Amino acid sequence: MKMSQITQEKIDKLMDVFYAKIRNHRELGEIFNNAIGTSDEKWEAHKKKIGNFWMGMLLGEGDYQGNPMKAHIELPPFPRELFCAWLGLFEECLKQIFDPSDTQIILQKAQMIAQRFQYMLYEVKH
Repeated sequence: MKMSQITQEKIDKLMDVFYAKIRNHRELGEIFNNAIGTSDEKWEAHKKKIGNFWMGMLLGEGDYQGNPMKAHIELPPFPRELFCAWLGLFEECLKQIFDPSDTQIILQKAQMIAQRFQYMLYEVKH
C-alpha cells in the first residue's frame, strides 16, 4: 500500500491556492470577505487558522482553536448551493496538490464536514 503524502507543507499550499480562488469567486468571495475582511493580513491569519484545523483532521497535529460550526451558524444566511461551489473549488485545488488517493481521503472528510454543516444550518431550528 502506498504511504500517504499528506504533509504540513502541502496543507499550507492548499490553503494558499484554495483561498486565492475563494477570494476571487463571485459569490463565495463576498461571503468570505465580509466574514474575514479584505486585508491580506486577515486572510493570512484565516489561512493559518484553517490550515491548523486541517492539520488536526489529517495529521493529528496543529493547534486549532475554534468552533467551526458556531462560526458558520453566526454567518448571515447564504444559499445552500454554495456548499457545492465550495466543495468544487476545494476538490479542484486538492487535485493540483495531492495524489489521487490523498485527494480522495481529504475530499471525503470535507464532504462529511459540509454535510454536517448543511444539516445544522438548514435543517435544525436555531
